[in-house]
Amino acid sequence: MDESYNNRTSLVKGAKDIAKEAKRHAAKKVSKVVNRAADEYSSQRNYSQFQNEDEDDDDGRYTYTQPDDYASDATEGHDDEDEIYEGEYQGVPADGKPRDGHDSLGQLVSDSMRDRKDLEQERQADEEELAQQYELIMQECGHGRFQWQLFFVLGMALMSDGVEVFVVGFVLPSAELDMCVPNSGAGWLGSIVYLGMMMGAFFWGGLSDKVGRKQCLLIAMSVNGFFSFLSSFVQGYGMFLFCRMLSGFGIGGAVPIVFPYFAEFLAREKRGEHLSWLCMFWMIGGIYASAMAWLIIPHYGWSFSMGSAYQFHSWRVFVVVCALPCVCAVVALTFIPESPRFFLEMGKHDEAWMVLKQIHDTNMRARGEPEKVFTVNRIKLPKHLDELVEMQSDSANPVAKVLFRIRTELRGIWLTFMKCFNYPVRDNTIKLAIVWFTLSFGYYGLSVWFPDVIHHLQSDEYASRVKTHNNERIEDFTFNFTLENQIHTNGVFVNDRFISMKLKSVTFIDSTFQNCYFDDVSTVGSLFKNCSFVEAFFYNTDIDDSKLVGSRVINSSFHHNKTGCQMTFEDDYSAYWVYFVNFLGTLAVLPGNIVSALLMDKIGRLSMLGGSMVLSGISCFFLWFGTSESMMIFMLCLYNGLSISAWNSLDVVTAELYPTDRRGTGFGFCNAMCKLAAVLGNLIFGSLVGITKAIPILLASTVLVGGGLVGLRLPDTRGNVLM
Repeated sequence: MDESYNNRTSLVKGAKDIAKEAKRHAAKKVSKVVNRAADEYSSQRNYSQFQNEDEDDDDGRYTYTQPDDYASDATEGHDDEDEIYEGEYQGVPADGKPRDGHDSLGQLVSDSMRDRKDLEQERQADEEELAQQYELIMQECGHGRFQWQLFFVLGMALMSDGVEVFVVGFVLPSAELDMCVPNSGAGWLGSIVYLGMMMGAFFWGGLSDKVGRKQCLLIAMSVNGFFSFLSSFVQGYGMFLFCRMLSGFGIGGAVPIVFPYFAEFLAREKRGEHLSWLCMFWMIGGIYASAMAWLIIPHYGWSFSMGSAYQFHSWRVFVVVCALPCVCAVVALTFIPESPRFFLEMGKHDEAWMVLKQIHDTNMRARGEPEKVFTVNRIKLPKHLDELVEMQSDSANPVAKVLFRIRTELRGIWLTFMKCFNYPVRDNTIKLAIVWFTLSFGYYGLSVWFPDVIHHLQSDEYASRVKTHNNERIEDFTFNFTLENQIHTNGVFVNDRFISMKLKSVTFIDSTFQNCYFDDVSTVGSLFKNCSFVEAFFYNTDIDDSKLVGSRVINSSFHHNKTGCQMTFEDDYSAYWVYFVNFLGTLAVLPGNIVSALLMDKIGRLSMLGGSMVLSGISCFFLWFGTSESMMIFMLCLYNGLSISAWNSLDVVTAELYPTDRRGTGFGFCNAMCKLAAVLGNLIFGSLVGITKAIPILLASTVLVGGGLVGLRLPDTRGNVLM
């Protein structure tokens, strides 16, 4: 009996000890949950994973302190996780209240059943914590060789965008003339390329938030390079337009991806300055295109032909040369990694860690500190919301799978785009779109108006130097030289020979050609109005019905007439002048680029943006006094130099305002608005050339000043981390 009593006493005592131990462990676990919740959801979130080692040593590195969540059994004791008491087994902790994630019956509540607003708040909290942590990681990685390598690679891609914009204007006159484009089709090339860039900006920018910055940029640049090369060989104007549109669609992804891509490799104190330096490559692209056009296009002797069906003139050589920066960018892009910030957004922790370690090791080796260790071993990942995703059947054919994938990606792009109009980024999206539109409308509109006004002034001066010949009679004379800028009225030409000669801007009015011989004659801008040709012989000339306006042809014959449109001559001074003017205008942005890069982080993005746009708008009023070519060229250089700071600031602000999951989409939408404004600017300002100065000047000034005032209402991003 004593033995059974002792057994019962021991059993009761053991049960009490077990209960006490279970209660102690339960209280400990509840305390951990409370502390963890306080750390994660407190209003002042700190990057607790990194602690500055300056307290212990002087190397200035950050070390990673493993949080309690990741404590092992060996360090914390296996009983913390393995031993539970009856109430906890039912989902009730020691304080009797249900724990987060469990209902009153102890059943786990899935994320899909929880309030979505709470989940979004949790994700936002995770994003804020990740942003602070990522900033510290980038500071540990440092700024050095890796960022400079990426700088030049992405700079080549941005240079390709600048080249594409200038190619349109440079090849437009030659392409339309070479392909015999009627007046009804003239001007379509400029508009359709910008339309392609507009669609490409929206598509590639949105897709980069889904599949990655590098992959989208690589595909977009490949599309641009392929169709740029192809466009130089096609003969029909319709096919040429199609190729240039697809080329523009590809290059449209350069700006919306390059700036977010590079921004995600930069620490906060370096971001404004180095994104501004990156903008210089757009200027370099313009200088490259202007120089190549000046060196190549006027040299029409560089052309070759294969029969009468295929002509390859010098402007096509220029198109090929302008595609080379894109090819170089594609090759270089294959050697750079994806954005680690994008990897983290997608939940790919290991891939992001490897890229960050590569950045750290590359920079440390360049500094001569290869022994310095990358101390990060775990990075905060944002919570992913469960979304209903339709799955395609495994039995579906490959075409159906491809179509399903395309439809899914397009739907994803659209949903991400709609998120750009959700609180709190909605107001910023609207303001950015207004600033992008107004700045682009004024810039591209005046970019079209300036050269046309200069050309109009040149034409007036050229017409003032025309030579007029009246009532002349020339017999038995051989013309074997160039006639230029002349008007012959009531002339009589008898038994004359026009052999291997060129007529440039020559007009014959009410003249008679009797028994004349025309051999290898080229005419550009020349006409025969109300003339009579009696017993004339034409061999290998380009004189056709379009040149014989109201003229009579009596007993005359045409043999082996030149087909197609004839290019202008080697000594075409106006072509050289147009390219040189564009070269000067592009070079004028260099001082503005340097100033904006040096002052971006000192005076702020918004001050730079608003001040530059307002000053650009004011400078437009001085165009009223531009009555000569030299004055207009000076005003063009002044305007470009003032406006470049606004472009640089806008690129930086747009990259910093959007969170990572919609940074490419938001930038792509804003850049699409930019290209839409370019199309409208070309059409509106181009239609006003030679009509009035008042409307273009007032219109450009108004939109620029208005856009600058809107830009000042944007939030200052100078001290922000990338969300």
